[in-house]
Amino acid sequence: MNKQSVYRLVLQQLQDDLDVAVRAAQTAYETATHEENVAENKYDTLGLEASYLAAGQSRRVEEIRQALNLWQNLVLRSDNPQSGIQIGTLLGLEDEDGHEQWLFLGPDGAGLKVQVVGQLVTVITPRSPMGQGLLGKFEDNEVEIVVAGTRRQFTVTEVC
Repeated sequence: MNKQSVYRLVLQQLQDDLDVAVRAAQTAYETATHEENVAENKYDTLGLEASYLAAGQSRRVEEIRQALNLWQNLVLRSDNPQSGIQIGTLLGLEDEDGHEQWLFLGPDGAGLKVQVVGQLVTVITPRSPMGQGLLGKFEDNEVEIVVAGTRRQFTVTEVC
C-alpha cells in the first residue's frame, strides 16, 4: 500500500466534498433569499427553514475547508521504528476473527473512505478510541479497544 497515493486520494476526496458542499450552500442561500420565499404570514416558514439549511451548509463548508487545510499541511514522514504510529501513518489491522482493514491516521476527516487498488482505506483521527489506542504502537503490536461497549483486540499487521 502506497501512503503517497492514499494521501493524494484523501486530498482529492476532501476537495470533491468541498466542491459539493459549496454548491449545496449556494443553492440553500439562493433559496433562503429568493423573493418567492418571503413569509406572507406567521405560518409561512419556508424562508426561515431555508435560512437554517443555508447556515448549516455554510458550517459544513467551513468544516471541510479546515480538514482540507490540515491535510494539505500534513508532512508525511517515512515509517520511523522509534516513534511508532503517529498522525500521517497508514496501517493495516487485523481483528481477532482475521478480518483485515486499512486505516490512515489523519489530522481530521474521520470516517472518510477511499478505494486504493480495490482496498478500502478509512481515515481515523487521534480523537477516536481507535486512534488513541494506536498512537505510539508498532507493527505486530496488539491493541485492545472498546468499540460500542465491546472490548475488541486488533493486531497491527503493517505500518507505512
